[in-house]
Amino acid sequence: MSSSVLSTQLIVALDFPAAAPALALARRLHGHVPWCKVGLELFTSAGPTLLTELTHLGFHVFLDLKFYDIPNTVARAVSAATRAGAHMLTLHCQGGERMCRAAVAAAQEQPTPPLLFGVTVLTSFGPGEMPGIGTTPQDFASQLAHGAASWGLDGVVCSGHEVAAIKTQSPSLRCLCPGIRPAGTAADDQRRIMTPAAAVRAGADFLVVGRPITAAPDPLEAVHQITMQMASVTHPLTTTHTNT
Repeated sequence: MSSSVLSTQLIVALDFPAAAPALALARRLHGHVPWCKVGLELFTSAGPTLLTELTHLGFHVFLDLKFYDIPNTVARAVSAATRAGAHMLTLHCQGGERMCRAAVAAAQEQPTPPLLFGVTVLTSFGPGEMPGIGTTPQDFASQLAHGAASWGLDGVVCSGHEVAAIKTQSPSLRCLCPGIRPAGTAADDQRRIMTPAAAVRAGADFLVVGRPITAAPDPLEAVHQITMQMASVTHPLTTTHTNT
C-alpha cells in the first residue's frame, strides 16, 4: 500500500512584542514544534540574546528579518545572525544576484551554515497591489525563485499557491510558506492563504503559522490539530510503497 512520511516541518511564529510572552509560549510548545520564528517586532524588542535562549530550549530558530541592502552589509548581517544562533534566515530576492551570492558566501564561512531563504512575494499582496510590478504575484514569485536557485539559495519564501510551479522549474529549492490558515480560521491581513493540508499536498517544506497558534485558547492543542492536518495528506516527494 502507499504510505507517507511527514517531511514538511512546522514553524511557530513567535509574533509577540517582547521576550517574556514569546519564551513562555516556547516553553509550552517545547518538544512539540521543531522550529520557532523570530520576526521584526520581537527581534527589535528582545535582541539577539533571545535567539540564544530559544536555542538552549532546543528549538531551531528561524530569524525572519528579510535582509535587503548592499551586498557587504547583508553578508555581515548573515554572519552576525548565525553567530547569535539563527539556523535559518531570510533575504529579499529583489536584492539581486550580487547581494544573494554575498549572503551565500558568508553563510558558507560559518561552522554550521544557516539555511538561506529568498523572499519572493509577500503573502499580503494580492493581484495588482505590488508597486511597479505589472505581472501577477504568482508569475513574479516564479521569476524570483528561478533566480534564487541559480544564486545558491537553499529555498524561497512563497505562498502555497506558488509551490507547485516553483518546484517544477527549480526542483532543488525548498519552499517555506507563510499565510497558512487551518480551515475555519480568520485570514487576518493575509491574501493568498492556504490550509496546512493543501500546502503539504502542494509540496511545501516548511509551514509558518502564527496567530492560529499564538492566539488560540490552547496553543498546544492548536499545534496538535495542525500537525494532524499536515499528516493527513501525502507530500509529493515522500511517498513510499510497502507490501502488506
